[in-house]
Amino acid sequence: MKTILRRLDPLRLFALALLFLPALAIFIFGILWLWQLSNLLYWIAAMLTSGCLGYGLQQWLVRRDRKLLADAATEANPDWPPSADKAWQQVEELADASNPDDWPIDDEKWVLDLGKRTLEIVSHHYHPDVEEPLLELTVPHTLLIIEQASHDLRKDISENIPFSDSLTIGDLFRMRRWKDKADQVFDVYRVGRMVINPIDGLTSEVWRHFRESSLGVAKTELHLWLLKAYIHKVGYYAIDLYSGRQPLNPEDPITSRTTASAADINAAEGSTTSIEEEPLRIFVLGRANSGKSSLINALFEKLTTDTNLLPDTTQAVTPYVLQHQGLTQALIFDSPGCDSEYFNQMLIEQVAKTADLILWTSPTNRPDRQSERDCLDNLRTHQASHSERRAAPILIVASYIDQLRPMRSWQPPYDLVGSQEPKAVNIRTAIQAIATDLTIPISQVIPVCLKNGYVYNVDDTLWAAIMNRQDQALSARLQRCMNEKKQQTDWKTLRKQMLGAGRFIRQLIK
Repeated sequence: MKTILRRLDPLRLFALALLFLPALAIFIFGILWLWQLSNLLYWIAAMLTSGCLGYGLQQWLVRRDRKLLADAATEANPDWPPSADKAWQQVEELADASNPDDWPIDDEKWVLDLGKRTLEIVSHHYHPDVEEPLLELTVPHTLLIIEQASHDLRKDISENIPFSDSLTIGDLFRMRRWKDKADQVFDVYRVGRMVINPIDGLTSEVWRHFRESSLGVAKTELHLWLLKAYIHKVGYYAIDLYSGRQPLNPEDPITSRTTASAADINAAEGSTTSIEEEPLRIFVLGRANSGKSSLINALFEKLTTDTNLLPDTTQAVTPYVLQHQGLTQALIFDSPGCDSEYFNQMLIEQVAKTADLILWTSPTNRPDRQSERDCLDNLRTHQASHSERRAAPILIVASYIDQLRPMRSWQPPYDLVGSQEPKAVNIRTAIQAIATDLTIPISQVIPVCLKNGYVYNVDDTLWAAIMNRQDQALSARLQRCMNEKKQQTDWKTLRKQMLGAGRFIRQLIK
């Protein structure tokens, strides 16, 4: 303030006072007139009320805009594999630590520098042993990330920030250049008002402080939102890339039928359906004679596969095309018993890599479940080792509940929650034991009877459980398809590049 006063020319200040003197005289005479009519207090009350309402409305608008910006926030993709969780956490930490002072919006370099910083964090997560992990990105994929992040950010800005579609970058720079000059002129006006009318000047300064404080918060929050949104967008698509969700050719559907499923569909018994989309792959596992084939028959509501009363003779994985209302078209696979010689390590690896949903049959009338536990643990270990995709959900189908005591008593349906009827109590005890022995939540254990002509709890409870886990199965299918498509795309791209290089060399030779 002292610096401004030293720079003021008394003649300029007097000229400024003359300019504002008519308006000031009207204000003074108006106050005097209100006082003479005994309405001055009413006017002051109206001014305060209007000011408070305006300030409150402004704060409400700030909160509304804050909510709009919060709703536009980018969230982690639930279809990402487990390996992406830590990467997204690091991206969020960078966004939370971003400071508007460190990234001024009028500095044109902030976009490239902040985008590079975000890409380095994601790249380092996936290449921790590489000194320059950012260099592991290909040029086309880097351009694809920037293109998609810019597209989403443009949409968010145009939909949530007023006048963003009419203001240009040049306008922002010109406004900033004129802001300093305008501030100097306004400071001169403030000094003159304080000299001529101290009371009015003091009141105006108080209101100006309240207005600027609220507008300053809104401006800072908008700047901070822009930084966070940009970091989240770049980090999101970078993780998408490393998770295999960013093909260079987006026209090729990710969930189109894979080579393996095409072969399984052709080999499926009784298959007359043409499946263009990649089907869900449902594996039926369990020990020998636990009801695997009977379960498939019950799901089809007809005899589809042979059932065996003698020791299990299934020697290979057998596919069937499964259709049900509300279920994405699926392939269901019968398999050898986990306690048979045909259930080997290769089959476990195949299930861990290609299964989208697992139905594990466990007989309730056979309490010796150590072999089942060993196979399940082995399978879960293999699933956990493949962090590039989320593990397929598992449902335990508790079979042979009709064989529980009293064996001659079979009068479904049974209330398994509060009934004290002996059969219901024994079924409840059996599924609790299975959940404990196989270390699986009891909500994932479905008791059924698969006896031909006495099928129970399949059409309602089991199918409902399958449908409830369809989204998880579709997520597993998506990641499985992305992994295979990425491998296919890499080979196709390499082939095209080699052919293009060959044509280029021939043109040079000619």
